[in-house]
Amino acid sequence: MPEYVILLSVPGLRGHDLANMPRLQTLVAKGDCGELVPSFPAVTCPVQANMTTGAPPAEHGVVANGFFSREQQQVEMWTSANDCIASPQLWDIMHQHNAALTSAVWFPLHSKECGADYVCTPAPIHNPDGSESLWCYTRPESLYGDFLEAFGHFPLQHFWGPAANIKSTAWIVDSAIHAARRFRPNLFYLYLPHLDYAGQKFGPDSEDARRALSELDGKIGKLIDGFADAYAESRPLWLVASEYVISPVDHVAYPNRALREADLLVVQEKTDGEHLDFAASRAWALADHQFSHVFVRDNDAATIQKVVKLFDRQPGIAEVLTRDDFGRYDLSHANCGDVVLISEPNSWQAYYWWLDDDLAPGFARTVDIHRKPGYDPVEMFWDPTAKGIPLDATLVKGSHGAPALTSEQRGVLLSSERGVFVERPTADTDVADIVLRQFGI
Repeated sequence: MPEYVILLSVPGLRGHDLANMPRLQTLVAKGDCGELVPSFPAVTCPVQANMTTGAPPAEHGVVANGFFSREQQQVEMWTSANDCIASPQLWDIMHQHNAALTSAVWFPLHSKECGADYVCTPAPIHNPDGSESLWCYTRPESLYGDFLEAFGHFPLQHFWGPAANIKSTAWIVDSAIHAARRFRPNLFYLYLPHLDYAGQKFGPDSEDARRALSELDGKIGKLIDGFADAYAESRPLWLVASEYVISPVDHVAYPNRALREADLLVVQEKTDGEHLDFAASRAWALADHQFSHVFVRDNDAATIQKVVKLFDRQPGIAEVLTRDDFGRYDLSHANCGDVVLISEPNSWQAYYWWLDDDLAPGFARTVDIHRKPGYDPVEMFWDPTAKGIPLDATLVKGSHGAPALTSEQRGVLLSSERGVFVERPTADTDVADIVLRQFGI
């Protein structure tokens, strides 16, 4: 059994992409290779929770990249608090088995409160004036001071938005090598997000997406070399899991606009435009890539049926699920909405509720992932010479999140050694068991 395991989480990676990634291809050339089947919803936070707990959303409770509190009437997108995960994660199970087994968690989006020994995750500070300070959370806390001296501030502006590029992944790699040399954790879990950007902005088969493969491979090569030096005579087992892949899209649906036109969604007129009124709305949709949770006030059965009828056979919508249907996808959890809308593979769902762009809320034209009650990939098209974000959702050329029913919607699971897993389609929930087996658990 290996003493050390490196688990790379690389969203957007497809099997045929390895032809453009010589360093990664060499790393896994003598290992296992199989399809990785992401559970629905195939988006960042749920899939990362699936892989690190071995449980589906119905058990761990991470049903989207955002959460809606019915009691507080408040949405929290891209939460970094691990207290939302109701199942033990890899590092918790390893500690229970053997307290001497250590883990490092590098940049998954919900790692701040996790039980790993060493942690690094983005954690912007929201200042009273509305601005953000670029920072990241580390455990031990003093580690960020080391990174600041060696590499400068974490380039948060390059992690998401119009300036997203290889610089953030480069910082992640450099800081991980630094931590590996200092701590040599038994499990090192790294999230490398670079393929997400061009795939969504220009499409997964675009020239920009192919260029991103080469850029990422260069940083993975640096990581391989740095970890070889850090672990010296020991030879870590490498596992590479692609989370999900990005599908080309040529259509966008607007569930909140449909709900508004059906007199189910209500807005508040404020000085900076129309804001969604959660309390007054009978139904509204938390849109997240290729699906959305529709929350119905007081779980009213008549309204739920009206929502179902509204979206049945709506262009771009493949399935309309009520709570009786959630078990089909291991999604039955209190965090879910009352109705879930699933997109066709070539379509995605925008959060927009305004019918006139001049009435859009002020944050709509800004990069503000925490205030928007829904995911907004159009942020990548922010233009400082114009009004900001163009509010044209048709610009987006790639998305993910729908059930991975075909090979084209599935990624890969790779290992650096043979015999680690059976080369057949593997569920994301099986990744945790594969990791734990390496430590005799």
